[in-house]
Amino acid sequence: MDRTMAGRTSKPTVGSLPDATTGSSYVPVVLTWLVWSIFVASVVVLVARIRLGTSLEVTGVIGVDGLTVLLWVVVAFFSGIVHSYSRRYMAGSRHETAFFLSVFGFTVIVMGLAAADHLALFAVLWLAMGLVMAELIGTVDGWKQARAAASVARTYFLASSALLAVALTTLWWATGEATISGIAAVAAVSGLDGPVWLVAAVALVIAAMIQSALVPFHGWLLSSMTTPTPASALMHAGFVNAGGILLTRFAPVVTVDATLMLGIVAVGATSALLGKLLKAVQTDVKGELGCSTVGQMGFMIMQAGLGFFGAAITHLVLHGFYKAYHFLSAGERIEHASPIHEASSEAGVAGLVTVLLTGLAGGALFAALTGKGTSVDSGLLLALFVVLTTLHAARSVVERASLPGPARYGAVPLVFLPAITVYALVYEAISGVLSGLPVVSAPTELGAVHALVAVVFVAVYVAMEADLHERSPRLYVALLNASQPAPSTVLTATEEYDEY
Repeated sequence: MDRTMAGRTSKPTVGSLPDATTGSSYVPVVLTWLVWSIFVASVVVLVARIRLGTSLEVTGVIGVDGLTVLLWVVVAFFSGIVHSYSRRYMAGSRHETAFFLSVFGFTVIVMGLAAADHLALFAVLWLAMGLVMAELIGTVDGWKQARAAASVARTYFLASSALLAVALTTLWWATGEATISGIAAVAAVSGLDGPVWLVAAVALVIAAMIQSALVPFHGWLLSSMTTPTPASALMHAGFVNAGGILLTRFAPVVTVDATLMLGIVAVGATSALLGKLLKAVQTDVKGELGCSTVGQMGFMIMQAGLGFFGAAITHLVLHGFYKAYHFLSAGERIEHASPIHEASSEAGVAGLVTVLLTGLAGGALFAALTGKGTSVDSGLLLALFVVLTTLHAARSVVERASLPGPARYGAVPLVFLPAITVYALVYEAISGVLSGLPVVSAPTELGAVHALVAVVFVAVYVAMEADLHERSPRLYVALLNASQPAPSTVLTATEEYDEY
């Protein structure tokens, strides 16, 4: 964050304050209009697919299915918002044109990835997506911490691309198919098993974990705070979702074995809980949002592990809107933050009963609207986790309001019940759009590991709601250390801050 060091002459490390009065390049204007035009075209394609069943493809190269058109609309919308926001944010910067070209290029690459069917094309676009995002992280080339953050991210993204290449090469060798659709067809007919499948499946899962910044691969995300705010919004609203998209595309591969799916649930749940804990010790807005993303991506991956890929896509869409808004309004949050007001966390019996009854009502509502949670399978866990995360979000919204204690708990159901209704309806709508995919929903039988994950998840959630985690200095220090970015990406001396 740029600061003025009162009473001190700082040595400029980034450069002088850009002159926003100078004429801007025509490139931002053209690209902003172009990306909004792409959004409109994507909406038309989505409507045509829903109403007319229109399908586009170049056999063996690209295939436009329900997931493709949905991602086109979402990616183009977020990119349009970022382009429009950046028109003012980057005005006068000497990096303005390069920044807009990178953001637009990133948009085109992700939209291409959503449509790619050929394995080589998918791998190349995955690599390009990571490299362009690394450049956006290090946009300010004269800032050594920004370049260091770009280098850290690039290392992670190259590792993810290498693992994806291993997975795709292994699948091609095992099936003889060079397309994602071809591999899905083989998996549906004859199945996949043995060491070759295991190598491919594990490589896919780890590649997804890296791209979505799951623990223990969250270091690149927490080191990326040098990224310009609009690029951060694009990263947290879109880029990190690639892990869920990857698992959804290759659902026929990862759903072959129940043990692997349990492993995906375990790593997702671990990241979801640790992300929530790491967020609790953050003192800056972007760090808090970064840890929140780690937790939310864990939740998304966990939904995929439960066999509900439609729910995972729903979560990444809703999380994208949520996180884009919070990053683009981060400055306003800092301006209006007050260290004086602290909402009391002492619920009392009446408050706890209200929250419990609200959660039960929300779970019943979600089950009635989606049918998930009405059978003794992994749908029960899906309903439980959706209720917990939505309830936590609702309580966070209410606690920021200036309400007395009793009114605060009375307001929770007024926020939570409409929120979980929206979640359920969006889930049903997106599942309908994805209905043509090989695997959209593959619920699994509940086992001991599922029960253990559920018990631990609920226990940690209740402990955090009761602020028990704040009573252990050792835990606080451990969480603080685990949430530290790479040392080379941190400003460690006041002299390193730019004068503005």
